[in-house]
Amino acid sequence: MGVVVHRKLTVRDLRAGNRARVLRALYFDQPRSRQELAGVTGLSQASVSNVVAELIADGVVVEAGQVESDGGRPRVLLRVNPDQAAVVGVDVGETHVLVEVFDLTLRRLAEATFPMEPEVHSVDDVARRVLEGLDRCLEVSGVGEVLGVGIGVPGQVERGRVYAQTVGWHGVALERLLRTGTDLPLFLDNGANTLGQAEVWFGAGRGTGDAVVALIGSGVGASVITGGVLYRGSSGGAGEWGHTTVALDGRPCRCGAHGCLEAYIGASAVVDRYRAVKAGVPAEQEAALAALVADGSRAARDVLAETARYAGLGIANLINLFNPSQVIVGGWAGLLLGARILDDVRVQASRHALHRPFEQASITLCELGPESVALGAATLPVAEFLAAGGVRRRTPSHVV
Repeated sequence: MGVVVHRKLTVRDLRAGNRARVLRALYFDQPRSRQELAGVTGLSQASVSNVVAELIADGVVVEAGQVESDGGRPRVLLRVNPDQAAVVGVDVGETHVLVEVFDLTLRRLAEATFPMEPEVHSVDDVARRVLEGLDRCLEVSGVGEVLGVGIGVPGQVERGRVYAQTVGWHGVALERLLRTGTDLPLFLDNGANTLGQAEVWFGAGRGTGDAVVALIGSGVGASVITGGVLYRGSSGGAGEWGHTTVALDGRPCRCGAHGCLEAYIGASAVVDRYRAVKAGVPAEQEAALAALVADGSRAARDVLAETARYAGLGIANLINLFNPSQVIVGGWAGLLLGARILDDVRVQASRHALHRPFEQASITLCELGPESVALGAATLPVAEFLAAGGVRRRTPSHVV
């Protein structure tokens, strides 16, 4: 039987923990006064004052005016300094590579988009586009200090390697390729997870402890949040919702199996069914899906009805498995389709989900738009910065 060693907390540990508590409270609800920070963190006024003085001295927090108090002196408001550092978010999607630079409060400063062929994903080409976009955006934005580069990818990440079966990646060394062009800290994670974190931080899932954020694009995935924490599975591969089976011996999926949910509600699958019943459909995937949503013909309605049926079935499975308070549908295709069929999806989900869990779960659309994978990726270096109490960690790379 092994011996468990409990390390005694030092004064430095306590100070770092207090910094993290104050900084997180301020970051997600600002501006706030010292008195308000004491109330929400549970720290004493003296501790909050000491921590705030350190954060101001470090340039992480700045004063943001005053507010009148009841009978006393005006209270000084505080906010996180947006110019203290920048972060980068990258969406390695199946139809594009998007690179964006944000300030510390995640206000977008610059962006660059590189179209990709949906069926062609050379990891060398992806790495080259990411690095080109990084150089371009950093030059345009003129930022100085950069906390790191968060990258959402279409697959599972293990030690800097990406496993994305649907695009033919099996352990591709994306981190190593990127390292040849930048020495900034790198944070790699599945794109559905970064979308989920963005929505939980700033969007429809804010304040939610148990939610599922469903990403529907060319591929289909989900981010599962339980007790406020992202569920990753044993090796980070949880959330492959698109490759749950909804039809035995059903339609072939890009992953090599048959009957996967992605083969019924993924953008490529939906567009293929539309092309089978309609002439003159645009060649570009997003334009084709937009045409379908706008088409009032019987053929288009049938395609959308089938899509809603399978999406509702898939969401019902999520509700039965995880009992979330919210299912939040996003991704560029999910937002396009959801604008037309979300009510039908809810009806279909009600037919397959257990009654009580369904009653407890709302089914809504993401609030942050189709670019939220990159925004969520940018939260990865910010999350580490907040956890460290506003102290930069200088390690070369961070793989979720």
